[in-house]
Amino acid sequence: MNMVETLHMQGLRGELRRDEPMARHVSWRSGGRADRCYVPADLDDLGDFLRQLPREEPLLFVGLGSNLLVRDGGFRGTVVLTHSAKLRPRIDSGLIYAEAGVASPKVARFAARHNLEGAEFLAGVPGTLGGALAMNAGCYGGETWDIVERAVTVDRSGRLVLREKDEFDIAYRHCAPKDGREEWFAAAWFRLPSGDGETSRGVIKELLGRRIATQPLSLPNAGSVFRNPPKDHAARLIEACGMKGFSRGAARVSEKHANFIVNPGGAASAADIEWLIQHLQRMVYQMQGVVLQTEVRIVGEPA
Repeated sequence: MNMVETLHMQGLRGELRRDEPMARHVSWRSGGRADRCYVPADLDDLGDFLRQLPREEPLLFVGLGSNLLVRDGGFRGTVVLTHSAKLRPRIDSGLIYAEAGVASPKVARFAARHNLEGAEFLAGVPGTLGGALAMNAGCYGGETWDIVERAVTVDRSGRLVLREKDEFDIAYRHCAPKDGREEWFAAAWFRLPSGDGETSRGVIKELLGRRIATQPLSLPNAGSVFRNPPKDHAARLIEACGMKGFSRGAARVSEKHANFIVNPGGAASAADIEWLIQHLQRMVYQMQGVVLQTEVRIVGEPA
């Protein structure tokens, strides 16, 4: 029994689960179990939990799990589940404020209702704001940090810290503290110009229609598997290698969009998905001379 198992935590209002199947919490619907999962009641409760967690305990924050693969052997540590359907954005001093556990499309719709424009692209980001902030998620010409004013982070000691935008190194599908500190996003404020809500809702509808038409949304997937290389598209490179429809076990390269790996019926193992990711990298490098970088994060232990 490890240190966390024997630790007596006090004053917590959230839910601590043990031996939690992570396939329930990742959009690929595959993977092993986490030793522990904590669902915080709110940000103050999250701070209380982290203050009592041993500093050496491996820690993973998960929102909707749309950009994550947990290996079949599971995660030997603690997972913090941030997403809550009860969380809502709100207006704060003219800015939109939302916690990291808010689903990104909620911010797009909230902005449109308040006649603010520039967040429409978030309707196409299939995850929470925490993940969007951490990887500078984007689509259809917009990126998360284009509209961020400032953010709140939480560290291992449970301390909530207000961070300005210039404290982060921000790039394509990348955002990290400039000083290398270990922190996770807890909330953010978004500055958007005034617009027309009806026009914004029309843009959101158009973007979602395009997404439905071009992506395999009816099958379990993790969104785009690879980052787009400079001046090119990962999907084009994969398709040029004849990899559309290629499968390993129950995992398959989508026939609809080559940068998606689908898991019909949730029958694929995480090992099959990871093998397929590596195979696509090998084939694209051998046939196209391009090294594909993964957009999805792979964690945990092999079976």
